[in-house]
Amino acid sequence: MQMKRLILTLAAATLLGSGAASGADAYPTQPIRVIVPWPAGGLVDILGRTVGEQMRATLGQPVIVENKTGAGGMIGADAVANAAPDGYTLALTTTALNMNAALRPETTPGAAAQFAPVAVAAFAPSILTVNPAVPAASVKELIAYAEANPGKLSYASAGNGSPAHLQGEMLKAMAGVDLLHVPYKGAPPAIQDQIAGRVQVQFANAAVALPQIKAGKLRPLAVSSARRWETMPELPTMDEAGVPGFEASQWLGYLAPRGTPAGIVAKLNAAIAKAVAEPAVRAALARSGMDAATPGDPASFARYLESELEKWQRVVKQAGIRVN
Repeated sequence: MQMKRLILTLAAATLLGSGAASGADAYPTQPIRVIVPWPAGGLVDILGRTVGEQMRATLGQPVIVENKTGAGGMIGADAVANAAPDGYTLALTTTALNMNAALRPETTPGAAAQFAPVAVAAFAPSILTVNPAVPAASVKELIAYAEANPGKLSYASAGNGSPAHLQGEMLKAMAGVDLLHVPYKGAPPAIQDQIAGRVQVQFANAAVALPQIKAGKLRPLAVSSARRWETMPELPTMDEAGVPGFEASQWLGYLAPRGTPAGIVAKLNAAIAKAVAEPAVRAALARSGMDAATPGDPASFARYLESELEKWQRVVKQAGIRVN
């Protein structure tokens, strides 16, 4: 009798396993919804629509981008976290997800803990910019001026807990300078006040800053990424410019609900990797201030997300940042 039960159990397990495999093999059989927790027309939205069209060609199903904004990207992220783990609802989000986790550890788990990581698709560097009235043509000159004039310089951000806020705190900690943080309600008013000289410094989104740099309204000093930005290769990285080890690009990547079958995650990962390898996609992303990524496998993306969370946890702790 026990042997019979064992045989039946093994047979059932085999059937379940083959069913899961066949489900992944058949996937997708309906449209895939990609929730972007940021407004239409922004970097993440552009990435989602550009890559989505290529994914449709590979997977044979429409990839529909839905903008679900609010709460610093958390409303859209939560919608995906609570969706069915069937591969038909994905989040396309950014570094802000891990920054929220670093700022609110009691209520917000990190991206790798909350989701099934699928693939990183792009990186978006920020540009350390100054108002032209600031007597600094390099990062070293900016640091020297800040040291000689403690409390005189202020830096803008799109709000408390935003990437520009944490990047600014990272600079303060690593360079040992005194800068006053001035948070705004979004990037446009922050840029406008920097141009007007009400604030002097900002880690500005590359795509937003570039027109102002070309117009001579802002002076670029360095990019926040680990390597030079393809669009402005003459601009040094922060590491090259005198702040060793500084790296603070935004990642943009796809996440699925926890529990999504590994076979489906792998199929999505392959479709995203194929999309961002297309020269036309890479060119479109570059025009919008992004560098296409080499995605790697889902496990490598998960490890990267964990390391990013640890980095921002250190920044938040060292700076003593508190948010409501």
